Amino acid sequence: MSKKALLEHPATAPAAADGKAKSARRPRRNLWFTAGPFAVFLALFALVAILRPAFLTGGGMAILAVQAATILLVALGQAMVLHVGSIDLSNAAIVIFAAIILAQTLGPLGPAAPVVTLGVVTLIGAANGFLVAFGQIPSFALTLGTLGILQAASLVISNATTVYATANSQLLAPLFGTAFAGLPLAFWVGVLMAVGLWAFLRFTRAGEGMTAVGLNEKGALFSGLRTRWFKVLAFALSGLLAGLAGILVIAQAGAASSFGLGSDLLLPGIAAAIVGGTAITGGTTNPINIVFGALTVALVPIGAAAVGVTPQAQSLVYGLVIIAAVALTMGRGHTEVVK
Repeated sequence: MSKKALLEHPATAPAAADGKAKSARRPRRNLWFTAGPFAVFLALFALVAILRPAFLTGGGMAILAVQAATILLVALGQAMVLHVGSIDLSNAAIVIFAAIILAQTLGPLGPAAPVVTLGVVTLIGAANGFLVAFGQIPSFALTLGTLGILQAASLVISNATTVYATANSQLLAPLFGTAFAGLPLAFWVGVLMAVGLWAFLRFTRAGEGMTAVGLNEKGALFSGLRTRWFKVLAFALSGLLAGLAGILVIAQAGAASSFGLGSDLLLPGIAAAIVGGTAITGGTTNPINIVFGALTVALVPIGAAAVGVTPQAQSLVYGLVIIAAVALTMGRGHTEVVK
């Protein structure tokens, strides 16, 4: 169901009438919502370029893209869940779980290992969605529990040590060994996924159904939409994208552990999705803007170092930049409720 059809439903008619009354304010809001994430990234990038000119000439963009690639995939998955009005606190743990599975199976399974890994974690994501939708368990509590389970499972299957991909690692080498326009292939994989998700949300019935659930779940239910299965789909996509991020971890580091690369992706993933304009109340997501959200989040530590902030205080700067970026990029009206 499209946004227009949802707003015309009797359950949402008052909101539609109010929306018409505010139509004069919409163009400016929509323009900022569309361009805001890019503007925030551009401003931060310009600051870094002015303070550290070597960033532009010394391969800084390539380094930034490497750091943003994994964050981008996690953020896109988180955005799909936020889009239906839920949250996934387990997707960063799924990244590590996927990386460990891939490291252990890449040798014996070869090219089939990434496919098997993606299948496993997509099922985990779908199971999360099934329990949220059909078990009526709040997504925050459910995925917090899944987070703990996956952390324990990662420790068990890895024997609490680092697992190395010792065979067939060359299959993943092009992800960070090949570049287009000076940026690694891994980053372009994330961009391609963002474009695909943008098209999915806007031009498919399933994507429009997910939008309807996020905008007004009761109205969507009264309209005959299978709202529960759209939630399952959202969580399955989150699991799939986390699995892709796990593949990038192995491609970049050649090893995985419960405390290594990728273990701190939860907050950056959520931040990148929100800085990219995703509404935490659901129904508003532009995956292409999340590309700039991920770049912004990856650029914050570089920008903090450029202005002379000590590593101990960079978390403070990170938090302030995220709050400011969200305040600038999220859509809101004078009579809308921000939760």
